[in-house]
Amino acid sequence: MVYDGIVLGLVVGLLRGGFRYGLTQFGNLRIRGGLWFPLLLLLQFAVFELNDRSSAFASVSGIIFIAVYAAGLYLLWLNRSTPGFLFIFAGVFLNFLVMAVNGGKMPVSLDAAKVLDPYYVHLLESGTVATKHYLMDSATRLSFLGDIIPLSKPYPRTQVISIGDIVMNAGIFLYLQYILVPDKRQIKQEMEAKQS
Repeated sequence: MVYDGIVLGLVVGLLRGGFRYGLTQFGNLRIRGGLWFPLLLLLQFAVFELNDRSSAFASVSGIIFIAVYAAGLYLLWLNRSTPGFLFIFAGVFLNFLVMAVNGGKMPVSLDAAKVLDPYYVHLLESGTVATKHYLMDSATRLSFLGDIIPLSKPYPRTQVISIGDIVMNAGIFLYLQYILVPDKRQIKQEMEAKQS
């Protein structure tokens, strides 16, 4: 779901602020701990891959996911004064919270999952999904924070998302608007400075 917020934020931001300005802004981009974000993402992909290859690794993958989320939350908190980052932090925290109280896995509503590929639903029902998801049941804690919101046509990608995903994507969108769209007051000040 995070990709949706990035794509929408980029498209709207570049249309509003201009392609040239947007590229310049990307060149000047500064995020505290910024290099760690892609490394944490790569670590998540590595965990996905190893889950499918080793049942022993799969048994501890929840702990690794929690550690990755905790590190990500710390980095997001370092950037909290940047517009949009408090929303990103809040969304990631909500996902972290529901995973932390459910053994490091994200609970998925069966009703919501019915928009997905039937094969994936079958894997959820059989309990053989070896990723960070599992089928929600009566023992699930904070189930309202799990993946309970189905998205399908006319939405471009069929998926099931959480409240945390929505909050996080709102933050990503706001942040991209902040960096891609020039501040009108700043432009006015610059123009006045050039005229005087």
